[in-house]
Amino acid sequence: MHDSLIAHSDNAIPVAAMFEEDLERVLTTPRDQAMAKGQKFKGQAGALALVPGEDGGLERVWFGLGKAAQPDAMALRSLSARLPDGDYRIELSRDAIAADNLALGWALGTYAFDRYKARDDRARPRLVSPARCDREGVLRVARACLLAREMVDTPAADMGPLQIETIAREIAEENAASITVTSGDALAEDYPAVHAVGRAADPARGPRLIEISWNDDRADLPLVALVGKGVVFDSGGLDIKPASGMRNMKKDMGGAAHALALGRLVMQAGLPVRLKVLVPAVENAISGDAFRPGDILKTRKGLTIEIGNTDAEGRVILSDALARAGEHAPDLTIDFATLTGAARVALGPELPPFYTDDEVLAAEILAASSQVSDPVWRMPLWRGYREAVEAEIADLRNDSADWAQAGSVTAALFLQRFAPTSGGWVHFDIFAWNPKGRPGWPAGAEAQALRACFAMLQRRYGP
Repeated sequence: MHDSLIAHSDNAIPVAAMFEEDLERVLTTPRDQAMAKGQKFKGQAGALALVPGEDGGLERVWFGLGKAAQPDAMALRSLSARLPDGDYRIELSRDAIAADNLALGWALGTYAFDRYKARDDRARPRLVSPARCDREGVLRVARACLLAREMVDTPAADMGPLQIETIAREIAEENAASITVTSGDALAEDYPAVHAVGRAADPARGPRLIEISWNDDRADLPLVALVGKGVVFDSGGLDIKPASGMRNMKKDMGGAAHALALGRLVMQAGLPVRLKVLVPAVENAISGDAFRPGDILKTRKGLTIEIGNTDAEGRVILSDALARAGEHAPDLTIDFATLTGAARVALGPELPPFYTDDEVLAAEILAASSQVSDPVWRMPLWRGYREAVEAEIADLRNDSADWAQAGSVTAALFLQRFAPTSGGWVHFDIFAWNPKGRPGWPAGAEAQALRACFAMLQRRYGP
């Protein structure tokens, strides 16, 4: 991320961000009114008008925020991608959006994944940090989202289990945290489900369980566990995906990216908690040693899983990671996973569902989601479907029975069998992807529920 949010500028061009209801109050001169009419600017959400000065240069910008009853700071994500180079400052028509949210919307909109393109040294638009904005705090959140998005956007050849481990080690070192990585024979013994899913990969991309521990010496603090699905590429295994289904499977480690990014954010912000970040990192590959439909897998918790479909591997590796989280008796456990296509069928790509049976936690998440404009939707852990994940010759099956149909719900019910019983647990079935590119939301990786979860943690545990 370039330095898109600056502390000061002597030449900042004003951006009048206005709601539809404020148009007449803000645009008072006949020249302004004629120019707004000519550019069909009515303050509608996302509308943009460039206002020239007498010398022909850009004098000011008008930006529409839509209806005042529905303020959305994330509308500013589209702004930087549509402005010419220069420094800008926001002039808000009414005090309806928090300064931090305005600045964050701008910063998130500056993301571009250009790692594999020719170097571009062009200057980019910059925003002067609004008054009363916690610039450093905003940049921490923006950089967390950047980390998650860059990890997801990076092709699987360059983002394997070892690369995820390397990033985890860097995060641990930067924040005086400890890290352990279990692989090889020790993984087969201690995390048998993780090992079974990942064992078919090339040895250089072998499976591993990554665990970061922070503030371990502070027994007086509540413990938060973050768990992220780290399937660096999902071929589907022996139940192989079609080519179209494999095209974007580099993003199947999106849960791991979110858990690591949120964990780093918690540590950088110094929240008064102990922290465990658990990432099972595997490649669901195909070889003579691949796990098979019909296999019965052991898990760390002692439950057995009958494999009905090798393409439902995410919940299998999460079973061991969640069991490990439970051994720490956490006060709160959050897991992120790009788990099911059914979640997209239910809610589409922009609205990730979450599952919890903790009513207080659910309310906290929804309040935080609204506060920071990071949309999520609560879905039910419907007890009537529990039978759909039970197997005849094992404790559980990884492909739920067809009669239940609700694939995202049954996947969450499967995970619930392994989730910690101490404290609250919430599962996010994220997409981590923008299938439709638009200004501020380029096609590719997206951070989902990360900001909502951090805002919830700040509210719950902050000073």
